[in-house]
Amino acid sequence: MRSNVIYRIFIFIRLFSTCRLQCFYVCRGQPYEIVCEIVSSPPQNNAKVAVLGASGGIGQPLSLLLKNSPLVGELSLFDIAHTPGVAADLSHIETRAHVTGYMGPDQLDAALKGCNVVVIPAGVPRKPGMTRDDLFNTNATIVATLADAVARNCPEAMICIIANPVNSTIPITSEVMKKYGVYNPNRVFGVTTLDIVRANAFVAELKGLDPARVNVPVIGGHAGKTIIPLISQATPKVEFPADQLSALTARIQDAGTEVVKAKAGAGSATLSMAYAGARFTFSVLDAMNGKDGVVECAYVRSEETECKYFSTPLLLGKHGIEKNLGLGKLSAFEENLVADAIGELKGSIKKGEDFVANMK
Repeated sequence: MRSNVIYRIFIFIRLFSTCRLQCFYVCRGQPYEIVCEIVSSPPQNNAKVAVLGASGGIGQPLSLLLKNSPLVGELSLFDIAHTPGVAADLSHIETRAHVTGYMGPDQLDAALKGCNVVVIPAGVPRKPGMTRDDLFNTNATIVATLADAVARNCPEAMICIIANPVNSTIPITSEVMKKYGVYNPNRVFGVTTLDIVRANAFVAELKGLDPARVNVPVIGGHAGKTIIPLISQATPKVEFPADQLSALTARIQDAGTEVVKAKAGAGSATLSMAYAGARFTFSVLDAMNGKDGVVECAYVRSEETECKYFSTPLLLGKHGIEKNLGLGKLSAFEENLVADAIGELKGSIKKGEDFVANMK
């Protein structure tokens, strides 16, 4: 009859930074060693993200979405009023990002110290009857002031401009950064993601698709006819009769006005813009954190057309734009849209550059 013998096993585990486990155990007096590979979860990004204009209609929901992300370690909120209250409110949420509120011009520099990403939704919103161009003088001054502070305090940060008119505010930001000798075109983005979000939603609605699985690249700019949805490059592939395609394109181009009218003077697209701004920021953070294959459209310094700035799909990396993926193959309809947009884009770009050149 065999006796039952219980052997005591000692296991020692040591975790290496190379994600290998080295285990030692002793059985019957003999040492054994096992080395096994493990798959670790991606490292969390402890990025410090600033939202300039955090108390506004876009800034508050945008800050809420950023507070909810494990990619954000610190959330620095700035505005000219109410920011301490917004920060206090968000700080009660049980997520890891530490929130600090800064208010007024005297605290702007402190809000930006050490920031990795700066998102700028600051500015006045559109009202019924206003075009994005009507916002120019007020928002141009705001963006130039904020860009000046970024250039002085966190010149290597990724800068994501939401403030309209984006077709002009990106040239303004670029020219201000140039004055300080810190301009990096791979790190300055005009956030046009709302145009993509809308195109995805509208196409999905017409075709009965899951909008989360639809992707429509949108190129050009971020106002009216400069918004060019590339339906021919949509995934999954979709087709529309010519009249329906024309109407769909017009709806995407004028979707901001659709919201302004629906709100009857009470505001513009704030919630959808906050979602789109957060989506773009998360993509930037993912890429900075080493994730491969992150692609977003954005309005950036470009050589893809005769315009100095143009929105196209971009492959993002740790240092900003890794590769401009260009326009791709356009349909005849889309080629005409591009041709029609060039003149307006050139005018908006020059307007932004001239504004900085004439600043005192």
